[in-house]
Amino acid sequence: MSIEILPATGDRFDDAEVALDSGDGPECQCQWWLLPNGPWKEASIDERTELFRTELDGARPPGLIAYIDGEPAGWVRVGPRTTQPRLARTRDVTASTTEPLDADDVWAVSCFVVRKEHRGKGLTARLLDAAVSTARDGGARVVEGYPLDPTAAKRSSNQLFRGTVSVFEAAGFDIVDRPKPDRALVSLTLRD
Repeated sequence: MSIEILPATGDRFDDAEVALDSGDGPECQCQWWLLPNGPWKEASIDERTELFRTELDGARPPGLIAYIDGEPAGWVRVGPRTTQPRLARTRDVTASTTEPLDADDVWAVSCFVVRKEHRGKGLTARLLDAAVSTARDGGARVVEGYPLDPTAAKRSSNQLFRGTVSVFEAAGFDIVDRPKPDRALVSLTLRD
């Protein structure tokens, strides 16, 4: 089994769509952290898809696509926290972070999708490692994540789009706060 992880660029839009074809990915189009509640509820799936396409056509890829044996298998969103505006309006984040909300050198890993047939192969951990490398290469000082802890409360696989605490901890992230027993804000310092 060969795994390759590549930036989600405009020429890989169709692959990104395949990678998102699991859980809530097709409906969300990884726009949850970008749109306020009103526009989120009003936007059709087609409108969210076009927003996603526009992101992939932009200067900075909004995430990474994992391929297993050449087939799109997973997705992770990674980028400056300031480019994911809902994070700055999410109480669990604003009450827990120790970093300024307007800091461009704080990056966020906020969404994972792994297609059902590829789960249980360690792909989320591989995506997280690649996301951290992307953040480092992009000038991040700190990388944050907002994972859930399925050992504290049972969660469906769809609800685990934020990742799990155990995957982030295994990658060297520290728990900054637990705003709720089943939620954490985690952080990895890349440079001072």
